[in-house]
Amino acid sequence: MGEVDELPSATDQLIVVQNPRKRDGKDLHYIDEDVNTLIFPFHRINFIQVLPSADVEEVIGFVRE
Repeated sequence: MGEVDELPSATDQLIVVQNPRKRDGKDLHYIDEDVNTLIFPFHRINFIQVLPSADVEEVIGFVRE
C-alpha cells in the first residue's frame, strides 16, 4: 500500500509509490527503514487497487428521520 500523485496512464512504463506500508500502517520488512519512495515497473504489477480517501469515508449521506 502506498500513495501516488496521480493514476498512471496507458503509456506509462512505471509507477512511483510514496510512503510504502502494509495496510495496517506497519513498515514493509523487505525494504530499508529510510526508504520513502519506490519505483515499480508495470510488468511486475498485476493490478492497482484505488482505496477511498479518509475524507470520502467520513461523508454522511442523506438520512431520513
